[in-house]
Amino acid sequence: MISANSAQKQNCKCRGASLVVAAFFVSACASTGPSSTPAHIEIQEAVGFTITEKAHISNNVRTEYEDALALIEQGNPDQGVAKLEAVVEAAPHLSAPSIDLGVAYHRAGNLEAAETNLLLALEANPNHPIAHNELGIVYRKVGRFAEARQSYEAALEIYPGYHYARRNLAVLCDLYLADLNCALDNYEAYMATVPGDEEASIWIADIRMRMGQSEE
Repeated sequence: MISANSAQKQNCKCRGASLVVAAFFVSACASTGPSSTPAHIEIQEAVGFTITEKAHISNNVRTEYEDALALIEQGNPDQGVAKLEAVVEAAPHLSAPSIDLGVAYHRAGNLEAAETNLLLALEANPNHPIAHNELGIVYRKVGRFAEARQSYEAALEIYPGYHYARRNLAVLCDLYLADLNCALDNYEAYMATVPGDEEASIWIADIRMRMGQSEE
């Protein structure tokens, strides 16, 4: 049985998806082809990270990608997904479209397709923190908790300040793995990045009480 407080924790775990659209910059060139360089991650401690992905793609593919994201943001997910599928087929060497497609399928409730596309993104770029975090959310939803933990930890190994992944890992350890030490450590690390989250402060106090610790 899950309490109301636990349900609130679960409802917070998809917020990382909103990062995806703004996280990529794809260079368009006149020529097409599979050549690309690994995505470059630039850490900006005050605001997070920027991911730049450079590749040779046609202007048409770039336009289709931008149109797909616009359709999804405008509330036309079916049309957006169809365009994203075409972009992924045309540029399978890019991780960004596969991540956006994975997130779109996740939102639509097709978790199998979400997993498939997020794994494709990780084939293109194994060190992509957003792909790892989103895959962790999918694994948590289908009950593959150990794999969810591995995915969140992979995201945090790449970028320890990734607060969405940090919170997701804390909630996973708290509600699904019964690993209170993991939950407390990650909630506290999350609070160091997002000190104004009052809900997380309550959850930390609750865990300390369950562990028999007095508040410091």
